[in-house]
Amino acid sequence: MKRNGFPRAAAVALAVSLALASTGAAAHCDGVDGPVAAAAGRALDDRDVSRALIWVKEDGAAEIRAAFDKALAARGSGAAAKALADGYFAETVVRVHRAGEGAPYTGLKPAGRDLGPAIPAADKALAGGSVEPVAHLLTDAVNAGMREHFRDVIEKSGYDRKDVEAGRRYVAAYVDYVHYVERVYEAGKKAGGEEHHAAASGH
Repeated sequence: MKRNGFPRAAAVALAVSLALASTGAAAHCDGVDGPVAAAAGRALDDRDVSRALIWVKEDGAAEIRAAFDKALAARGSGAAAKALADGYFAETVVRVHRAGEGAPYTGLKPAGRDLGPAIPAADKALAGGSVEPVAHLLTDAVNAGMREHFRDVIEKSGYDRKDVEAGRRYVAAYVDYVHYVERVYEAGKKAGGEEHHAAASGH
């Protein structure tokens, strides 16, 4: 299926390619209102550590189990102790989860951060049981990006062949364009199961 002249399958690839290029600033797994901290809270409420264990790799499971036992024990000492225990366990699960992704942990981030349109749309699509809204969002984004890069190369391609600086601007635009197309294509091939922090190939 196509939307605005661009295959929707490539839109899914964009989600992965953006993750590959991301600095991690927009990640929501380290937020107080993110899915990892929420899972940690449910694990304590249900007294079921498996709710938290699914968010960490096997080599981090022992640390999570130990933190879980400590948090459960502390929870019985009053409201203040419960709040501290919950925060401690959430921080532990998020930190170990981040380590498993090869990402740094800089503390739990506050709720309500601006995560941009993509992450909320992805979660909303799952909650609603339909991928269409997020597919439309990504299709429009990748279509606009592709066309912008393409237009930039075309505009710069008519440079005077004796003007080296203009030629270099053309080459820079060309390289950006090819890298963009390559990242989307390679990400699409990996969308079936590669970890979202895998590195894209170089030009």
